[in-house]
Amino acid sequence: MTNTKKLRKIMIIGAGGVATVAAHKCAQFPEIFNEILVASRTLSKCQAIQGEIKKRYGRDIQVAQVDADNIIELTALINTFQPYLVLNLALPYQDLHVMDACLATGVHYIDTANYEPLDEAHFEYSWQWAYQERFKEKGIIAVLGSGFDPGVTNVFTAYAQKHLFDEISYLDILDCNAGSHGHVFATNFNPEINIREVTQVVRHWEGGKWIETPAIIEESSVHFSFDYPVVGPKESYLLYHEELESLVLNIKGLKRARFWMTFSKNYLTHLMVLQNVGMTRIDEVDYEGNKIIPIRFLKALLPEPASLGTKYTGKTVIGNIMSGKKDGQDITLYIYNICDHEEAFKETGTQAIAYTTGVPAMIGAMMILTGVWQGAGVYNIEQLDPDKFMDALNKYGLPWQVIECEPIPDKM
Repeated sequence: MTNTKKLRKIMIIGAGGVATVAAHKCAQFPEIFNEILVASRTLSKCQAIQGEIKKRYGRDIQVAQVDADNIIELTALINTFQPYLVLNLALPYQDLHVMDACLATGVHYIDTANYEPLDEAHFEYSWQWAYQERFKEKGIIAVLGSGFDPGVTNVFTAYAQKHLFDEISYLDILDCNAGSHGHVFATNFNPEINIREVTQVVRHWEGGKWIETPAIIEESSVHFSFDYPVVGPKESYLLYHEELESLVLNIKGLKRARFWMTFSKNYLTHLMVLQNVGMTRIDEVDYEGNKIIPIRFLKALLPEPASLGTKYTGKTVIGNIMSGKKDGQDITLYIYNICDHEEAFKETGTQAIAYTTGVPAMIGAMMILTGVWQGAGVYNIEQLDPDKFMDALNKYGLPWQVIECEPIPDKM
């Protein structure tokens, strides 16, 4: 996999909202992404992306049908197309299968979300970190978590550690969606993944250990009102998110690391009712002689996340508040991005949640294809040099700002 032509070939697995954004952004830079293949279980979704890219940019991309759970089928497609890099934007359940196919073919790997087993609402990096020696021996790189959170938030932290602080002691990641999509209840990405994520027991890192607190739908959940730039005060709930797991290992000196996300009362009320009646269950139940999984049935009833952009208004505000020392002085800095739902739709036909994940996925792929990020083994994104990634965010649609601010309180 060393000739120049192969260095510019990318295979995108998945055809949802994030894959749509990533494919559009890759198509905008033919000098880097010379050949693009979008592959998914549903060929019609790939063809829709193909048609829109042809219409917008006059570029021809390839499409293919593939079952990402079928390693033999996936390996055969990779061998046929011979990409330099596989960008995995399929479901988190499929991460290990895609990594296995990349190992079998000697192709670099990148994703946006860590693995979680299909039959358990639990996600952690250990399963993917276990691939370290195999990727190293094969001489290929696997970059984990090149979305926004995880992804950009990790890079913000690495950049701050390199340039803005001598020591970071406290990290708070705040994810605010102040948009409105016009639906009574909907999720901004795959409903099954989204609901599994937000109904779990919460964890944050403090004093060298993980502290558990109640899930966001519990009355005793931890939350507070934060005054976000541009969009104003929003209730923000403590939530466990995967980037915390790698950041507490790779950012030395962290005394506390927390993740916060905004939720409306309407969303939480619907989610509470759905959980109370069993619609968020991930185990099989018998229905009139058939086995069904309630959360998958619910997914079929809810709006397709990729379709939300048509009526979405408002903005997302996502960033890090970090406290520590610089030149002996205590400082607190806030690095954040503001993304507009309507502007995202104009450019890619998707909403800002997909846009803020798909753009960093493209940038991460760009870092590998252009040789900025090199290596062999499995890396979380904060382990790689952040500078050119940060520059690319400003150039390609997700500009960021740094301001001084007050620290987030210890207790809520």
